[in-house]
Amino acid sequence: MDTYQAPGDPWHALADGTRRAIVERLAQAPCAVGELARDLPVSRPAVSQHLKVLKCAGLVTDRATGTRRVYQLDPGGIAALRADLDRYWAQALAGFKQAVEDSADHPEEAL
Repeated sequence: MDTYQAPGDPWHALADGTRRAIVERLAQAPCAVGELARDLPVSRPAVSQHLKVLKCAGLVTDRATGTRRVYQLDPGGIAALRADLDRYWAQALAGFKQAVEDSADHPEEAL
């Protein structure tokens, strides 16, 4: 794990393509490790490690179902990511609005 990132950082967890694929699959329905591993080009133990990272980042939860653990997306973790994106989007829109207003106030500088 990179030392410049907190181990529970959801953005860092999603930087890996396999973990993004797991999240996409869990967005469809909860799954056990074996079900996830069938659809991925990595081993079952590797899927378990990726799930551990996603769980530490607050993006997935698990529950015991018989002898299996079933994983699903954690709505709270996904909502936190969405809030980050909404904040970034709001900042970008505010910056764009300010640039448009500045160019309207000083049209000679826009040339």
